[in-house]
Amino acid sequence: MAAAKNKSVLILLVFIFAGLVIGGLLGELAKSVDFLWWLSYAQSFGLKSPLELNLSVVQITFGITFKINIASIIGMGIGIFIYRKI
Repeated sequence: MAAAKNKSVLILLVFIFAGLVIGGLLGELAKSVDFLWWLSYAQSFGLKSPLELNLSVVQITFGITFKINIASIIGMGIGIFIYRKI
């Protein structure tokens, strides 16, 4: 029973991620269309400059930035809606 719950959470995360990616791509394509420009309005957040950890033998660099636009938020909502219907 616990494995089925974890599997459904994993599937939900896949649908959410797919909605974000597809929506983000559609938002970038909508930039050039006059009446759909608002779908490409985006906000970026994350680490602007990477965080570096130098241990003399190993140097590790951490950095992550998210850019979410209106279309990716709509895509995430559609992914959740599809997950609930399946």
